[in-house]
Amino acid sequence: MRIEAFLRQSPIFQASRIARRMEISLNVILRDERLTLFEALMLAAIFFEEKGGIKPSDLAETFQTTRGNVSHCVSSLEAKGLVRRRIDEDDARSFRLVLQPMGKRRAARVAGIFDRMQTHFEENVGEAKLAGMLEQMRVVEELCLHLAEAAGERGR
Repeated sequence: MRIEAFLRQSPIFQASRIARRMEISLNVILRDERLTLFEALMLAAIFFEEKGGIKPSDLAETFQTTRGNVSHCVSSLEAKGLVRRRIDEDDARSFRLVLQPMGKRRAARVAGIFDRMQTHFEENVGEAKLAGMLEQMRVVEELCLHLAEAAGERGR
């Protein structure tokens, strides 16, 4: 198709395509843990914040997603016996997520998988190149945000 040359040069479309392909690959890697990438990330986040658990709203903010997406993922993790909701001692209207014993074991394995992947990337790409690539991605993200803000201002 004629549009393919444009798509290959567009950071927006390339980032989107790469993200989809990486998520598919990561879901294959996590298959033996019976977790999706998002579930694994949530487990790892709870694991590293375990002191008293973590609020779902904090997870939504960290992963820049909706509370609905977090709620759906939490329900799946609960059904798998990996997490449970506990009433927040500071605010009885909300709750915190804590790992069940099986969830702690699974989260530790997932953290190991993520750590090995990071090491693999650093060894094959190089820490400096990887850091530079991530910085360039942040620059493109900022440019997109500025374009969206400008478009929002024009639409008012």
